[in-house]
Amino acid sequence: MGEISLEELQLAARNHGMPLEALRYDVTPVGLHYLLIHYDIPPVDAGSWALSLGGLVANPMKLTLDELRARPAVELTVTMECAGNGRARLTPHVVSQPWLNEAVGTARWRGVALAALLEEASPLDDAAEVVFTGLDRGLEKEIEQQYERSLRLDDTRDAVLAYEMNGAALPPQHGFPLRLVVPGWYGMTSVKWLTSIEVIDRPFEGYQQAEAYRFRLDEDDDGRPLTRMAPRALMIPPGIPEFSSRARTVARGDVRLEGRAWSGHAPITGVEVSDDGGETWADADLGPDEGRWAWRGWGHLWRPKRTGYHELCCRGRDVAGNVQPLEPQWNVGGYSNNAVQRVPVTVTE
Repeated sequence: MGEISLEELQLAARNHGMPLEALRYDVTPVGLHYLLIHYDIPPVDAGSWALSLGGLVANPMKLTLDELRARPAVELTVTMECAGNGRARLTPHVVSQPWLNEAVGTARWRGVALAALLEEASPLDDAAEVVFTGLDRGLEKEIEQQYERSLRLDDTRDAVLAYEMNGAALPPQHGFPLRLVVPGWYGMTSVKWLTSIEVIDRPFEGYQQAEAYRFRLDEDDDGRPLTRMAPRALMIPPGIPEFSSRARTVARGDVRLEGRAWSGHAPITGVEVSDDGGETWADADLGPDEGRWAWRGWGHLWRPKRTGYHELCCRGRDVAGNVQPLEPQWNVGGYSNNAVQRVPVTVTE
């Protein structure tokens, strides 16, 4: 791992990952859910705030928070992961938020179905994409901007305009009073502090769409946009940790390994576990299916054959045939590194 700069430490202090022991929760407590804030948390007066929906629609509208809450509600349990999860494990070092494996969380999001609102607004025949604008504002690559992302109309069907997280109003850091939640997609898609929705007739060319969040193998590569989450399994590190290295120690005997797995492309159909760094694998047991967009629990009874050092690994696969790789693929932005988790463990008598 390359040297972490003061600027990266500053980012890491503002943005936090989910402690891996929190994988034990079906739904991540709000304070443990991963968090990435591009600019500043904007101050919002819920009483004067309103969401505008316009552009190429027959029926533009402006809705207050009370008016949104009065509409039919939907609730989805959704696993959300940052596209940069695993970035700090790439070599050469990629300068940005230095995520390891913890940029993930699962929450219950309650709000209004985006598809229903768009249907009421009635996009015109030449409508192609929907642009979502947040209230957060800042500079990136010398471009002053509000945080904006778009979706093709066809990709909006499962999205929710959420005003609640885990049964309570959105906290400020998670987008109060309203945010977009797009199940199955990396977290950059789920715009926070939503202020406007605009339907347009062309591909959106804002910075966060055309420049950032693209998988590029080198600086001359135009790349491809990041969309759905690649499959990933994570385990709760067993035993007890050494303070600084987090290396684990367990007593010899039966050790229950547990974790979660997810994929934005297709449902998870299997998880494998290795105790020799990926040389050999054993199938784990899958827990109940908690819904298409939520992670799935898994477990495996590990019986170490010897004391000493072991490297535990886990990898997930989905019904579409996607499987986690053993090694990461380096890319310019450090995105979508879903290489298998490796947990060093020392077994004692």
